[in-house]
Amino acid sequence: MDLQSSALLTDLYELTMLQGYFDRGMEEIAVFEFFVRKLPPTRGFLIAAGLEQVLNYLENLHFTSDELEWLASSGRFSKDFVDYLGRLRFTGDVHAMPEGTIFFSDEPILRITAPLPQAQLVESRLINLLHFQILIASKAARMVLVAPGKLLVDFGLRRAHGAEAGLLAARASYLAGFSGSATVLAAPLFGVPIYGTMAHSFVQAHEDEIAAFENFAHAQPDNVVLLIDTYDTEAAARKVVALAPRLKKEGITIKSVRLDSGDLADHARKVRRILDEGGLKEVRIFASGSLDEYVLRDLIATNAPIDGFGIGSRLDTSSDVPYLDCAYKLQEYAGRARRKRSEGKATWPGRKQVYRYYGPDGRMAYDVVTLEEDTQENGKALVQPFMKAGRRLAPPEPLSDLRKRVAEELARLPEHLQKLQEEPPYPVKISKTLLDLAQAVDARYR
Repeated sequence: MDLQSSALLTDLYELTMLQGYFDRGMEEIAVFEFFVRKLPPTRGFLIAAGLEQVLNYLENLHFTSDELEWLASSGRFSKDFVDYLGRLRFTGDVHAMPEGTIFFSDEPILRITAPLPQAQLVESRLINLLHFQILIASKAARMVLVAPGKLLVDFGLRRAHGAEAGLLAARASYLAGFSGSATVLAAPLFGVPIYGTMAHSFVQAHEDEIAAFENFAHAQPDNVVLLIDTYDTEAAARKVVALAPRLKKEGITIKSVRLDSGDLADHARKVRRILDEGGLKEVRIFASGSLDEYVLRDLIATNAPIDGFGIGSRLDTSSDVPYLDCAYKLQEYAGRARRKRSEGKATWPGRKQVYRYYGPDGRMAYDVVTLEEDTQENGKALVQPFMKAGRRLAPPEPLSDLRKRVAEELARLPEHLQKLQEEPPYPVKISKTLLDLAQAVDARYR
């Protein structure tokens, strides 16, 4: 069983609701939308990501014979219903914001229009795929903003919450502007450039540090990045200076040294001085170890001579914001607008579009959320069609195009959001047309 594509990778209530829909013949067209209710206090914006995995999931959605057999043996579902699931495929439409688009609260990121059982069944996996990559891409984009021009590498696989999370974090961070990842499988799967150095264990396994450096240089002559803080950082830097001429005679050039502990700014300054005085001005300094956008901002503000960063745990777990208040809610069924009115969780009804407006300086000024048919003059419509009748409308976008879109979007953010200042919040306006529909739906149910 392919765990990641299994139709059973869902919440039980999706299937129990489907049994109820099946029993009553409820198969008219439903419209569900995915959105974030409220931005976390330390997020002034989010990056849309994960759409490619969603489209792939929907295209291939089906129950295998083993899965149907298990459902039948569980005793929870009728035989007719299990037979129905065996025939179920996704035949609906998908509208979404393209991956790499900046968005804000209350804005539909994705809309599913399909027969009710299909649209309901996919809820859990869609949220799962979108939520995680949005988290990571948004965290990574903040680091890109505070460290322009720096080499940024995802180092987080070993601390990620499972294999899929590690792989998708590599993709999402690269989409957001990272240079690449240390996760090898991200290269053949997604085309993400991969980077690697060495571990402290490699140094410790040798009788002396300089022998470890020399061994690694011969093993990886085109990528000599030496970890120098296993014992004494500055002493190791001097060993690098001593080793460099010997390696150069063999045609091997030391590319970088890596720092992974202690006061990174202080160590970097001392190491930079040692390298420069030893004639190794071209050797770069790469740093890792409990880094995030705030640490990067402080290091850069103090002009620490660090050329690149490996970011792990705090990126792949989005440590300061480990989840988003997001939802996938029914907005229309059988041609009638629907609206949830739960306290603190009310939704806007109907099929919606988001229009973005820009100021004279080309920066984002405000967004308007309205109904799909309510065209807004001079605004840019953000929600676009991606799938019709269960089939893609175009091939997958190359990651290079997604990276370009993110870079363009970040450049058009209001200046305070580029500096990670979340106040004042970006204006998202609800149109009168949408407000009127919400009142009409409320009146109908009263």
